[in-house]
Amino acid sequence: MVYFLRGFFLLVLASMVAVTSWASWQCPLFGIPREVAIHPWFIATLFDAYWGFLTFYVWVAYKELSWVSRIAWLVAILLLGNIAMAVYCLVELFWARSSSKLAELLTERHSQPSWTGVVAATCGICVVLIAAGVA
Repeated sequence: MVYFLRGFFLLVLASMVAVTSWASWQCPLFGIPREVAIHPWFIATLFDAYWGFLTFYVWVAYKELSWVSRIAWLVAILLLGNIAMAVYCLVELFWARSSSKLAELLTERHSQPSWTGVVAATCGICVVLIAAGVA
């Protein structure tokens, strides 16, 4: 199961990086036409995505006992979405033994700060600043 999940989240990460890179080459992040930004289905999709991000974050907050990690992963997930979520899952899966049971992977808690979360949050902030033309 661990090998399958590693492959799955590598696929998620690769496809999300590819599609967001492609989209950024097509138009700037904040260059979405007003007609699109106010379209009911665009708004519904954003609500759906962000509620999904926050639902995933509840699990992350359970697993991470350090407030530094909790805040860093919240920022990363809200700014990078499924890219940050895939990174979190890959970190968990690559630290796990191949023989680990799924229940252990889902419930094992971490008391030390996750510097991966800090790096991911920093990347998310940089992406938003670059997209806004600030950096």
